[in-house]
Amino acid sequence: MDKFSYIANADPTVIDQMYQSYLADPKSIDLSWQKFFEGFDFSLAKYGENNGYKKETPSVTGDALEKEIQVRTYIYEYRRRAHLKSKTNPVRERKDRKPRLKLEDFGLSESDMDTKFFAGKIIGLEGGTLRQIKEKLKKIYVGPIGFEYMYLRDPDRLKWFQSKVENEYPVFNPSLDDKKRILKKLNEAVIFENFLHTKYVGQKRFSLEGGESTIPGLDRIMQRSAELGVEEVIIGMAHRGRLNVLCNILGKTYEQIFNEFEGGSTPDLTMGDGDVKYHMGYSSQKKTLSGKIITLKLAPNPSHLEAVDPVVLGYTRGQIDDEYKGDTSKALPILIHGDAALAGQGIIYEIAQMAKLEGYNVGGTIHFVINNQVGFTTDFEDARSSIYCTDVAKIIDAPVLHVNGDNAEEVFFAANLAAEYRHKFERDIYIDMVCYRRHGHNESDEPKFTQPKLYNIIAKHPNPREIYLKKLMDRGDVDAQLAQDMDEKFRNLLQDRLNMIKQKPLPYSPQKMEEEWLSMRRSTPEDFHISPVTAIDKNTIDKIADAICNVPIGFKPLKQVENL
Repeated sequence: MDKFSYIANADPTVIDQMYQSYLADPKSIDLSWQKFFEGFDFSLAKYGENNGYKKETPSVTGDALEKEIQVRTYIYEYRRRAHLKSKTNPVRERKDRKPRLKLEDFGLSESDMDTKFFAGKIIGLEGGTLRQIKEKLKKIYVGPIGFEYMYLRDPDRLKWFQSKVENEYPVFNPSLDDKKRILKKLNEAVIFENFLHTKYVGQKRFSLEGGESTIPGLDRIMQRSAELGVEEVIIGMAHRGRLNVLCNILGKTYEQIFNEFEGGSTPDLTMGDGDVKYHMGYSSQKKTLSGKIITLKLAPNPSHLEAVDPVVLGYTRGQIDDEYKGDTSKALPILIHGDAALAGQGIIYEIAQMAKLEGYNVGGTIHFVINNQVGFTTDFEDARSSIYCTDVAKIIDAPVLHVNGDNAEEVFFAANLAAEYRHKFERDIYIDMVCYRRHGHNESDEPKFTQPKLYNIIAKHPNPREIYLKKLMDRGDVDAQLAQDMDEKFRNLLQDRLNMIKQKPLPYSPQKMEEEWLSMRRSTPEDFHISPVTAIDKNTIDKIADAICNVPIGFKPLKQVENL
């Protein structure tokens, strides 16, 4: 099922024999050939009685059949390899990955462009010309999303995913409310980062700038998942964009973040909490647009990239087993990765291989990759041998959506599709959002030392909000006044919250989980000289010893065990 390229050289005699079998019993041949041979009624109308197939006296012209096979192969290979030439990079041209999708690669030429082919039926263009077939394939597969899914071995998953890609994506157009929601979340993401950048110059915050479409993407996953019955979302992520996610997804207040920047809200370090603001976890409950109440948790994490992943998955499995009685549809883990860590950290492969094991299954994880194309100072071409940072997905048969981070509506579509796929099939799926990092690894680094050409481009590149706003205004979806009002209102809100904190810093407020151990007293030196009572009574010992040493009635042990 992986490749069909060999059929372009197939012997027409063999194909003719297969067609005889198809006429006698369609189910006697492979499903893909069944679909192909359904087209020969069309061939009769196309070539006339003397040149087409007639069921009474089967006969076929070799040239016509060969062309149909070549077009069919072209369609299949376009589905399989066009992601290699999709327009997913917002700041530089993609490297030529040799997709081999020119017409001549399939024995076709410009002279065939206006010829009608029944093979077009495969993509909903029955009797369409090669020109129409090529244009539709290009529109679907060579746009801002690169769909990588043709290696899926489950026919049901493959068919479902392909239908979403080829039937829903070409006509995808968010509602006006959805467009305004995307703009609102982009507005929050961009202005929040800009506000911190101007108010706390040089302070480390590991900004999301360049990848702000993460916020409307995560928001859509949360909203759609709640509609599908998810009651709890557990997120694991590193430092990049964490403050933005805390505020604009989980609902941590802006004054709490500003308070931490101002040096307030310091926990009691003697009880073991001395972490920085971009490692902190958080928990909240939010009401979604559909009226559902959903619990959101962001796990605290160390500086060790991806170390939080198994913690999130383990916690999710615990909630599924205990809180939701085994119902995996109620709890959703989302792991947010960086591209360098996803490709380079061994723990990624460990959690991938555990994904469908009975003892560790969580009903599928949504992996969201903030792919800013650089790891600290290392360019992606020096960081991995694979084409994509997400190539690990193939080992567990997980589809990948490579999406341009400057195209907010496409990120929305990818997020929506990921939520639906995970819900329907309880399997992992990856969103590879290709973006960029506007500043250095942290705000005190100068990226032009190591990537001068790239950062000259980035310095002139508009942010995702500016790009999306222009798109909305060009289409007439919103006007400039709405955007300006939204901008001013949010900036004023942030300034008001900052003024409030400067006048009256917030005291440290423990989260609900911390309250569980606040009543515990600190240990004293004397505690270490006291031996607690650990003895058990004789009856308990006898009961345990009897269970260990006696074989249950009706149980036949191995001879070696019996001898013991």
